Order: sequence, then structure tokens, then C-alpha cells
Amino acid sequence: MPTTWKERLKTQMPPDWSEEIDVFENQMILRKQDKLDEKVFAETRLRRGAYGQRYDNGQRHDGIRTRELSFPTSTTKGAETEWDAPGMQRIKFPFGGMNPEQLELLADLAEEYADGIIHVTTRQAIQYHFVHIEDVPDLMRRLASLDITTREACGNSVRNVTACPLAGVCRGESFDTTAYANAMFEYFLGHDDVQDFGRKFKPAFSGCEHEACGLVKMHDIGYLAQTRLIDGQVKRGFRLYVGGGLGTIPQQAKVLAEFVSEEEFLPVTQAVCRVFARLGEKKNRNRARIKFLVEQLGIEEFTRLVVEERKTIPDDPRWLEYLNELDRFTETPSLNAKALAQKPDLEGFDSWFETNTYKQKQAGYYVVTVNLPLGDLSTEQAYKLADIARKYTPDSLRTTVEQNIVLRWVTEADLPNVYQELKEAALAKPGAGTIVDITSCPGTDTCKLGIAASRGLAGELSTRLAAKNGSLNKAIKDLRIKVSGCFNSCGGHHIADIGFFGNSRKRNNRTVPHFQVVLGGTRKDNAGSYGMAVGAIPSKNVPDFLDTITGRYAAERLENENFKDWVNRLGKLELKKVLDAYTEVPIYETAPQFYSDWGDVREFSVGDIGVGECAGEVVSLFSLSIAQAEGTAFEALIALDEKRLLEADEKAYKAMLQAARSLVLSKNLDVGEDPNTIVSEFDKHFVQTELFFDKYAKAKFAQYLSKRHEQGSQAASEDKTRTLIEEAHLFIEAAHACDARLGASPVGVSA
Repeated sequence: MPTTWKERLKTQMPPDWSEEIDVFENQMILRKQDKLDEKVFAETRLRRGAYGQRYDNGQRHDGIRTRELSFPTSTTKGAETEWDAPGMQRIKFPFGGMNPEQLELLADLAEEYADGIIHVTTRQAIQYHFVHIEDVPDLMRRLASLDITTREACGNSVRNVTACPLAGVCRGESFDTTAYANAMFEYFLGHDDVQDFGRKFKPAFSGCEHEACGLVKMHDIGYLAQTRLIDGQVKRGFRLYVGGGLGTIPQQAKVLAEFVSEEEFLPVTQAVCRVFARLGEKKNRNRARIKFLVEQLGIEEFTRLVVEERKTIPDDPRWLEYLNELDRFTETPSLNAKALAQKPDLEGFDSWFETNTYKQKQAGYYVVTVNLPLGDLSTEQAYKLADIARKYTPDSLRTTVEQNIVLRWVTEADLPNVYQELKEAALAKPGAGTIVDITSCPGTDTCKLGIAASRGLAGELSTRLAAKNGSLNKAIKDLRIKVSGCFNSCGGHHIADIGFFGNSRKRNNRTVPHFQVVLGGTRKDNAGSYGMAVGAIPSKNVPDFLDTITGRYAAERLENENFKDWVNRLGKLELKKVLDAYTEVPIYETAPQFYSDWGDVREFSVGDIGVGECAGEVVSLFSLSIAQAEGTAFEALIALDEKRLLEADEKAYKAMLQAARSLVLSKNLDVGEDPNTIVSEFDKHFVQTELFFDKYAKAKFAQYLSKRHEQGSQAASEDKTRTLIEEAHLFIEAAHACDARLGASPVGVSA
């Protein structure tokens, strides 16, 4: 008879899950005794969703300042302090589906092991922050008791399977993709064929083509629901996309097959995984995503390899077994549909109803979106939300890639009651799916890669927009904003109408938080197109810039003209004029707020201010020459817009040369304009010495210049030219970061 909660839980979870957690706990013991290599343990814990975490860059969302937090390293052998630093735990929820009991468990664990916050990610998963690693095995066991796993939530593996949260109730879908998303999750969880990837592998399912839904075109593998009439019968299947991704260099997925039947979708996916595992990059992590393999081989050759690989895979009965369980995911309402007798007299109900409800294809029922600012749900709110779900739905909730939660099958008559109960739980914020509903990655709050405070900026923008929501033009309300703390696009800035990603600039001999502005992305059509970076502005100028750019759009747009088309019509030169009005940074004495980030009272960085002989600011040679590089990169964008691809290629290359030269000059080295000399000196003084290397990106950005220099000028395709321009922008950002790390030499000229 089990006597402890650990023993009881072991009897309620799958035996292989129990063994997996036991193994991990033993590996923790070995690591603590320094008997397991640090790198091996790092990949081990990542594959179980356990991330290192930092907090060294400002204020947490709750205003509490804390020391740096990270998972243990081997710096102090066996020291207890190594194991006393909290980290982040990610939890998988395929297609975002959960029930009230699971939500309550999440609340219990957040309160006991984390900081009392359940965080919804942009991939429909759940994250806890400030979790002590010694608590992780027990946390995993308690999750597993309710069929929740953290396995392969991180690491070089198949990540959480995302899908449209409206699947099964969407008015425009081909069919409900829920069962298929779950089948993929179950089949590949721990599968031998997906254990040897060079990098992560993200799947997504979408039921319809022209909405955002599952955003399948920005994923490593994407499934777009299709039906075909074959031999007089309607057959289900998918248009299969491969090789998409955001990250530093975004790429849209290519069509691998126009139609893969439901009987074949698992084996074909397995073939894709085997080709990726066999031929994908392993040594250079910066080129290890499947998008680079597809780019290298070309979609035709990649497709041929997948077709050949499919022929070699032994039959597996699990390929078809899931088809016998499709009904397991068919939801039915818990309450009979009932119409709303009259409009309720509730303050705020109308605006909430307009933005936070969706009329299902099933008559009389609605989907209700619970708008979670920054994706955060407190434990108290989670308990109340679980009660509401039990009362009004068939015990089902789904998280969304917009970091919200939806309730499905709410009857029309119950909408006022649901609104009132959500309001009492502080969960009835309107504006879901509008410009107020801003997506953000964790940024400098907890991410080791964060450069600027993405959550701080997103919160500020959302607060300001909500304050004037009633006066916003409808065209502005329909825009979407996404914010990332760095160039990696975890916030999805490339697919927003208006995106921002964090960086920094050296101004007045101090480091100032900035955000790069990305305009014209498209969420529709499953991430139909990506926006382009147009320039960086100080973090504290972003709200005013947003007011200006949205105001001009509302005033100047043609009838039914969307933001992307307006941006293209306006042109890069005019956009630059708008941007230029917000690029200046006042001196510290007149505006010290510019030198700290959103949500952080501390200075972003402190340095001495130099004064020139003419009482002007000292401007470093780096600052002058890097400005030339930024201008040249902008010219490359214009050339790309005008289809002058060869010129765009040359301009992007020149911009990288100018950025490299700016660093060489900062070391008082005599270098002319010859590209070979610039590349040679840059390689000698910044690449071989690793001064240019970022702690996390390593040599990736340096390779952009060396690769283009060696290849020479090419009449490349529009996609390849666009990629080179993106690389040039990232190279320039890396040069800024390198200069900041080196402390920017005071050698310069008087402004």
C-alpha cells in the first residue's frame, strides 16, 4: 500500500515516464558529484524541459530585483550553492489542450515550486520561472500523474506540437486537426528517429489556409488540412510544408507535397525526420535547423530524398492505429445551446464581446478568449478559471500562440455570466486579437539571450493603447504587435504588422537600450510573409514612434489597404524619415530615463562622458563609420524593393565590410578600402581572437561576411538576396555589441 505521495503518483503514471524521471534524478546525483560531464547533463535536462535562467538585468514583472539565476555549472565542484539557483521549467501541452484538473495542478505547482505565475508561451506550452532544480523530479512526477510531460519540451528534439485553438469549432476549417496533432505528439515522443537532430524541430497544424491559425509556413514542418475526392470518397490529408522558421534569418517553408493522406502523414513525417537527422548540420549549431538543409539541397532534392527514405522505413502499426481513436478528440457541449434573451446591462460587456468572443460553427455556441497580459496567469486566477471552465464548458481549455487561453462551447445565453465571473477574477480584459493584445518573449526578465526588456516594452505599449482603446481607429485596432528581446524572434516580430526586437547602441559614451523596428509582416495565410527591419530607435522612443506610424497609417491608407501594402506604397525612404525623427538620444544630464530600460530603475549601462575641444560630444570613429554601414544596408533594402537584386547584393556586402572596417579602425589600425585587406584585418584582430564572438551566437555573424566575401557577387534569387540583407543587419548589430563589450575607444573627432 503506497504511503507517500511519490509512491502514489508512481502508480498513476505510465511506467516508462516513471523510469525516465528516475533516470534523470540519478543523473542529477551524478552531476552533483561531478561524475557526469556538464555538457551531457545540460542536454539531458534540456530534453526534459529544464532551462537555465538568468536574472541580472533589471526588474522582474513583479518589481522584485534578484541576483543572477542559472542552472549549475562545474565552477565549484559539489558546492551546495550550485544547486540553489532557480531556473525555468517548460511543460508540453500538445495543441494547447488541457482540462480544469490539469490547470489546478499547474496552479498548485506554480505556488509550491515557482513564483506563483503560470506563463503561457508562444508555442502553447507552459513555463514556470524560478524553479529549483532539486524540485524538478518531484514536479515532473506530479505532472505525469495527470498525463502531462516535460519530455523534449526543450533540447534538440521535436518540440511542442502546436495547432489552431479553434480546431473543431472553426467556421472555415477543412476538418478538425486535433487528433492528428496529438497523434504526432504521441508517436514521436522519445522516438529513436528524432534523438539525433542537430537542433530543435517545431511542428504545427492548421485547419484552414487563409487565416493565421497554426502559422504552418513559419515552422520546421507544417500541416495544412486538405480534402480530396478520390475514387468517389472524400479523403483527409495535408499539404505538407518543410523548412520554415523565424530566428535570426527567417525563411518561409516550402511545399514538400500538395497532399499527404491521413494514412501516410506519420510515415512521411518520419522520413523527413530521418533525412534531417542524417544530413542536417551537427557541428555548427547556427546552421543546424532543417531550413538550412532544405536551402542547401533545394526543395526538389530534399523531396526526392524523403520519398526514397519513406520506402526504407519498416511498417509500423502505430501509423494507422490513431485513426481508430479520432472520436476521442471530438468535443460535445456540456450544456444545451440557448440564445441570449436580451443584451445585458454590464459595464464593459460590449467591448469584451466584440473582441474576446468567436461564434462557433455549431449554432448557439461561442469561443471565449481569456486575454492574459504578457501570457501570465496567477495561481489564484487559475483556480477561478478552472471553476469557470467546469461550469460552462465540457471541461476543456486551450492555450494559444498569442499567449492567451480560450474556453470553448460556451452557450450564447451564458456569455454575460462568464464575463461577470471572469471580471471578478481580473480575467475579462478586452482587446484579444487586437493591437492591445501584444505578444512578447521573456526578454531580459529571465532569458540569458535577452538584450532589451521586451516584456517591459510590451506592457508599456499595451497599457497606453488600452487607455485610448475607445478612440482608436478600427484600422489601427486590427494591427498586431510582437516584441522580442533579441534577434532570435521568440516573440515572432517577423510576422507582426509592427515588430520590435531588442538591441543596444553606444551613445554619448553610454550603452542605451534600443529596439530594431520590423514592419510589414503578415500573420494571415498562415504566416504568409515576413517583415523587414528598417532601423533601430531608443527603447524609450518606441511608444511615440508607434503613435506616429499608426496615426499616419490611419490617415493615409487607401480603402481596404492593409498595413503591409501601405508600408510598401510608402516606401523605405519615407519610412526612414519617420524613423529618423526618433533615433536621437539626448545627453544623460537632460534625459536620464533614456539610459534605463522599461521596468528597470537602474541605468542600462554606466560610462564616462567625454567632452571634445569644441564643447561638443566626442564621437568615436566606430560610431561614425558604423553609421555609414547602417545607411548602406538601408540602401540595399531599397534596391531589393525595386528588384535591383545585383545592386542589393553588393550593398549588403558593402555594409558588412563597412561594419567590419569600423571595428578595425577602433583599434587604431591603418586599413584602407580594399575588401581583401578589410576582411583579412577583421579576421586577424576580431575573428581569430574571438573578440567578435557573442557568448551564445559564437562565430555565426562573422561567417556572414566571410561567406559572402568568398562567394563573390551573385545574381541571386530574391529570397537569397533578402537573406543576405538580413545577415548584413545582424552583422551590424553584432558589430555594435562587440564595440559595447570592448568599451568603445575614446579616440575620435569632435562633433
